[in-house]
Amino acid sequence: MDDHPEYGRSDSLEADVPHRSESTVPCCRICQLDANTETRGPGPPSAEQHTPSPAHTEHVHGESAHDAPDPDGHGGHGTHTDHSGHERLFKRRFWVSLVLSIPVVFFSEFVQDVFGYTAPAFPGSVWITPVLSVVVFAYGGVPFLSMARAELANREPGMMLLISLAITVAFGYSIASLFLEGTTPFFWELVTLIDIMLLGHWMEMRSVRQASGALDELATLMPDTAERVTEGGDTETVPVSDLSEGDVVLVRPGASVPADGTVVDGESSVDESMITGESRPVGKEPGNPVVAGTVNQDGSLRVRVTETGEETALAGIMRLVEEAQRSKSRTQLLVDRAAGWLFYVALSVAGITGVAWVVASGLNIGVLERVVTVLVVACPHALGLAVPLVVAINTSTAAENGILVRDRIAMEEARNLDTVMFDKTGTLTKGEQGVVGVSVASGTPRGDADSEAQSATGRSHGAGPREEAADVRAWDEERAFAVAAGVEGDSEHMIARAIRTAAQERGVQRAPASNFENLRGLGVRATVDGDPVHLGGPNLVEKLDIERPPAITAFADEAGANARTVVYLVRDETDIVAAFALADVVREESYRAVEALHAMGIEVAMLTGDSEDVARAVAEELGIDQYFAEVLPDEKDTKVKRLQSEGKLVAMVGDGVNDAPALTRADVGIAIGSGTDVAIEAGDIVLVDNDPVDVVRLVRLSKASYRKMQENLVWATGYNVFALPLAAGVLAPVGVLLSPAVGAVFMSLSTIIVALNARRLGGLDLTA
Repeated sequence: MDDHPEYGRSDSLEADVPHRSESTVPCCRICQLDANTETRGPGPPSAEQHTPSPAHTEHVHGESAHDAPDPDGHGGHGTHTDHSGHERLFKRRFWVSLVLSIPVVFFSEFVQDVFGYTAPAFPGSVWITPVLSVVVFAYGGVPFLSMARAELANREPGMMLLISLAITVAFGYSIASLFLEGTTPFFWELVTLIDIMLLGHWMEMRSVRQASGALDELATLMPDTAERVTEGGDTETVPVSDLSEGDVVLVRPGASVPADGTVVDGESSVDESMITGESRPVGKEPGNPVVAGTVNQDGSLRVRVTETGEETALAGIMRLVEEAQRSKSRTQLLVDRAAGWLFYVALSVAGITGVAWVVASGLNIGVLERVVTVLVVACPHALGLAVPLVVAINTSTAAENGILVRDRIAMEEARNLDTVMFDKTGTLTKGEQGVVGVSVASGTPRGDADSEAQSATGRSHGAGPREEAADVRAWDEERAFAVAAGVEGDSEHMIARAIRTAAQERGVQRAPASNFENLRGLGVRATVDGDPVHLGGPNLVEKLDIERPPAITAFADEAGANARTVVYLVRDETDIVAAFALADVVREESYRAVEALHAMGIEVAMLTGDSEDVARAVAEELGIDQYFAEVLPDEKDTKVKRLQSEGKLVAMVGDGVNDAPALTRADVGIAIGSGTDVAIEAGDIVLVDNDPVDVVRLVRLSKASYRKMQENLVWATGYNVFALPLAAGVLAPVGVLLSPAVGAVFMSLSTIIVALNARRLGGLDLTA
């Protein structure tokens, strides 16, 4: 790749990294319940203190914990959990239990009576229902019983305890009914209840699961080995952990820098976008700093190590990501609160029912059946699916619109956003250089009112006036692009690609060029139509001692004021015939996204590692409310916390490694899908199509989903409000008594209604 040092910046980078937070917050339902049962010390437990519950042991985590390699040897930076095992647990148990439940339902006497068929009888067929029900209870009910113990021990009854109460009562009563006259078993109700609850929690875990791979992705940026220069001038391959301050390492083209340091020999350009967010490679020469994890481009560098291990900037980012992940606030799910209240209501109603019926009719089997009916009817078939069904449909609807939901709680929070903060490079912009303006010496700049006569001034000495004027006037915009694209035809530098792309978009064919030569620090040179042609920045103009025509000068000054890069096309080392302005191109979708967010009453902010001039120009162009420029990774995290301290609910939208701490710190982290793996791992939401307008769709879907959740919860709890008194027998004096079988039918109807209501979410129009 050609080296154009004058195109880039050489900014020093110093990251003051905060200490890792010692506090942890459970990240999902299972971890939350586990953490609540641990022995409390003086402060909240850390991730390293996490002790699996029976649900984890069985094996909720599968391969469970990954050790994120620390920068100092890649071994023990911290421990985080792979929550995909939670989903696998409920998925596997659901399918096994469902298969075993089919014979139970088929051989159920109640189901046979309802559908008017008779199941075949054969030796031992009478035991199919009870035996398989015991297996389903023992296998499918274990996760709920395990987590119910945590709720019980912590005195916070919720969904797990309510489910466990119902399935335990149904199981115990059904087994007893095999030996008691005048009783009806609940076997088919028991297995279907377990199946529905497993299905609901499988959906929930699939949606709530947020992978903890950001630290792993960060660690992969660090090479495992380095080429250390010996005293004799040779190189030896050593583990990165063996490097010490003062060592000199060789960084070859295409290799990652193994430690923070200073260049002592060689010239190259380094891709530092993962640290600074700057879209252009940064030229490096002796005396310039380099950062661990950044990628060397085209030349070899010898670097003297200044920081290693935990002291590097990349290690600081890793600590910030881990701290931000752990500092997520615990959100009490609405469904758990409803289940907690329902638990107390069910126990109270069951107790009152038992006392009332004993007083009315004495102690008999009928009283036991009434109490059992109350406890079984109270079990949240519909309540258990009210939220997970909406979440599942929400997730699929989002995916159809280019939105991948990684964290359900973040999706719910999106409805309340009042500030959306965008990273600039690669998010609001394309993250690549593009030609945004051109001026030729024989004409006027695009959009400029300068006269043609004015733009023709500044000609070089050497040729006759008439011959010179005719030649200069021949340089129009099309010829300028043709020659520039020809000169840069073999270069892979981003500016060369930008010029070729601009020429292609205009339908301009490249001019044949020969004798290509890279002029380090100046630009490039080639021969076109027999004439030497140069293309480069201000250093080239200064080196050739050429006076810029007034129109070109005005064009360059305006571009500079907007922090745009200007390169000049020079003919025969004497005449500047054209100038090109290049900048990180703003996405067309960004205009619509900002406008739509403003229409929703949401403030838009922008942060970037670019200069103040660049940030101001982009913010003014898009109509952004506030911006933060020249922001380092730890400062991006700080900017998010600053807005949060003002009471704002903040979403962060970004695509780079440098955005990862801010993405995890934000209330809602939204990663652009074309961004780095680290940003995607750190984000709660991923925009697959790289369209900022999807943020608007996300907010709309979040609002609609929350409404559906509320409607389902109202219906599910409303069913219990209606069914519990009937199950208790309040209308028995008038001949209305809810039997266990009819109660089970009501539960099924409420579940169907909740499911149908959730399905309506799939037809939501998210057009922005």
